[in-house]
Amino acid sequence: MPTTPLSVRYEDDLRLFASVWRRIGIVLLAVGVVAFPFVVDGRWVMTANFALVAVVGAVGLMILTGFTGQISLGHAAFLAIGAYTAAVTGDTFGLPFWLSIPLGGALAALVGLAVGPFALRLRGLYLAIVTLGLVFIVNHLLRAFPEVTGGLSGIRVPMLWWFDGPRVGDATWELGPLTLASREQLYFLFVLITVGVVLFATNLRRSRTGRAMNAVRDRDVAAAVMGVNVARTKLEAFGISSFIAGMAGAMFGYVQTFITIDPPFNLIMSIEYIAMIVLGGVGTVVGAVLGGLAFVAIGPIAEHLLGGLPLLSELSSSQQQRLMFAVIVGAFLLLEPLGLYGVWIRIKIYFMAWPFRY
Repeated sequence: MPTTPLSVRYEDDLRLFASVWRRIGIVLLAVGVVAFPFVVDGRWVMTANFALVAVVGAVGLMILTGFTGQISLGHAAFLAIGAYTAAVTGDTFGLPFWLSIPLGGALAALVGLAVGPFALRLRGLYLAIVTLGLVFIVNHLLRAFPEVTGGLSGIRVPMLWWFDGPRVGDATWELGPLTLASREQLYFLFVLITVGVVLFATNLRRSRTGRAMNAVRDRDVAAAVMGVNVARTKLEAFGISSFIAGMAGAMFGYVQTFITIDPPFNLIMSIEYIAMIVLGGVGTVVGAVLGGLAFVAIGPIAEHLLGGLPLLSELSSSQQQRLMFAVIVGAFLLLEPLGLYGVWIRIKIYFMAWPFRY
């Protein structure tokens, strides 16, 4: 029976892969991730790249909203900062992507730390309104300096290997019978970034800082009585969440290769990320991963299912995706508030108890 062994030491309790079944699952997952771009066509590889961006962005929002309980509608602003940082540093200064991505995250973190003090006195809808204003402020600033950001015309986002060097994808890699074009190179680079972000968030949740965030989320007054520095915890949550969101924005720019301000960096994007973590399961890293993957996968599925229906076939692909996503999120809120993570827990418990029924 695939059950987790009894933990008798703190080291056993803190292990990420505590059972043989988890290790087997990780190996199978790794094999599937590596083989994926070689068994599907280019369209699905690009869809996977967007899905990896969504996963990183959802993990960033999960740290703020899921771990710490701070509602934010300004997530799109942090993604915009990361994307335009990558664009300006690559196009104007010729910086490689391995510098532009952390720079985009750092600049977004600075803005997040500037917004963080508002969370010390505001909560709930009041905090959401303040963070919502951040989206309009960032968009206005990006339009105010068209000589740097391109303004309404947009700006290209070159992904360079080295300083003023060749771009990612300019040369096709030949690995025996396998060929890695630009989409595949981008896919494997994003997989490495996504795995690092997911592991970081998983360890953060199990750390002292993560437990403090959960305490603030559940009851900040009680957390303060227990010795948790509520102000510092909220600022740390804003800083970490904004940094990861900035990285996701830079990744988004690299996938798009050319970005504009609005769309996509508007209120709709912020609401979509809120819906992602709700669909996946608020408060869990697995929920952020599942929500990000599901959101991007719903696009092709909606286009296939709704394309032949009357009235719905007249909608654009993005409208069909949002319609189907809204229906699915509403159904989960009514039937399974824990989201996809709750479905996974039910399946796991069923097989752990199989063949008995309780």
